[in-house]
Amino acid sequence: MTNGAAVTTTTESKTDADNIPLPKIKIRRVLSGVQPTGSLHLGNYLGAIRQWVEFQNEADEIVQVVQDTNNKNNNYEIENDLDSSSTTTTTAAAATTMIKTENFFCVVDLHAITMPHDPQSLAESTLSSAALYLAAGIDPNKSKVFVQSHVPAHSELAWLLNCITPMNWLERMIQFKDKAKKQGAEAVGVGLFTYPSLMAADILLYQADRVPVGEDQRQHLELARDTVRRFHDLFCKGNAYKKRCKQTGIPSRPVFVEPDAMIVKEGARVMSLTDGTSKMSKSDPNDNSRINLLDPPDVIRKKIKSCKTDSVVGLEWDNPERPESTNLLNIYLAVQPHRTRSDIEQEVKDMTWGDFKPKLADALIAHLEPIQNRYYAVRKEEGYLAQVLEDGANAARQVADQTLHAARVAMGFATSSKS
Repeated sequence: MTNGAAVTTTTESKTDADNIPLPKIKIRRVLSGVQPTGSLHLGNYLGAIRQWVEFQNEADEIVQVVQDTNNKNNNYEIENDLDSSSTTTTTAAAATTMIKTENFFCVVDLHAITMPHDPQSLAESTLSSAALYLAAGIDPNKSKVFVQSHVPAHSELAWLLNCITPMNWLERMIQFKDKAKKQGAEAVGVGLFTYPSLMAADILLYQADRVPVGEDQRQHLELARDTVRRFHDLFCKGNAYKKRCKQTGIPSRPVFVEPDAMIVKEGARVMSLTDGTSKMSKSDPNDNSRINLLDPPDVIRKKIKSCKTDSVVGLEWDNPERPESTNLLNIYLAVQPHRTRSDIEQEVKDMTWGDFKPKLADALIAHLEPIQNRYYAVRKEEGYLAQVLEDGANAARQVADQTLHAARVAMGFATSSKS
């Protein structure tokens, strides 16, 4: 689905009691989500959720924009950490900006219904996914967790974008072609065809300018960028647009930020246990192809014991003839973050699969056990999860509704006094 980080809001410079300039503040927003279809698996955790935890724990950044006093047009930026000992020369004046991060992590249930789904299990899968976010380390005091459908702006902006997106743009989307071919024409709904517009709405509502996506979503991100340009060309130019903005009391700048792709961390892509060339997926009908985050220890051991390997003695990374070896070693390293790749290479270089698989299973079980314990604690605490999701949705609406209102104004809708 969607992931994003954005610099969106700047406050004016102010001074403290000693007339020393206080830093300007910019807000960088991180948005991401995972579908609640089925159980979240190891790939969702290592490829997305664990990286979200890192995003939320990043310190605020200080950026100094230094201006040469002899040349007012000669500005340049210096990035620093929060060390207050930084100095500049007497020939330059520095304006300091603090970049703060707001984190929004959602369960994208609207995306989940673009394929046939079980209405009996959707609600439970949604709550289970949200609880796993918290169990994996997402802190409600640092991040807002919410359910996508609880913020109506996602659906409305998706419709507005559908109405301006040419059909042939959507017809080029590879994911639609692949899923339609697998499911058959009778089983594919319009929602799957317009899925990229909903993803674009998810990103654009939160003004995300940098979006960490996997290769399978990169084409959808490019469509979001094209959609931004088209929307601005159609609705955000000329005096008529400025007049509409002035009448409704909003700035006449472009409505959306054009997003760029962020590179996902190396090793974050987890492959299937039954095919080292295919991504681990909830949609795979074979449950043995993945490690679900809530799998008990005996199931994990069974899945690892039966996973696909080869007959070669000694394990190695990055041999294109041995994709399963690379995948299982990536998993082994990822669930032991205190270890290094070279350390593991020395351990496994002469090892047989029969010796390695129990070690991998033990490492997986040890890593997932505290996550599972926290998950069951969250589900057991009555009312806690519901309150976290309500607080998160309220915070998300405050941001998303502002963007949606600006989009309505740009398109010429008569705005409500409550908008």
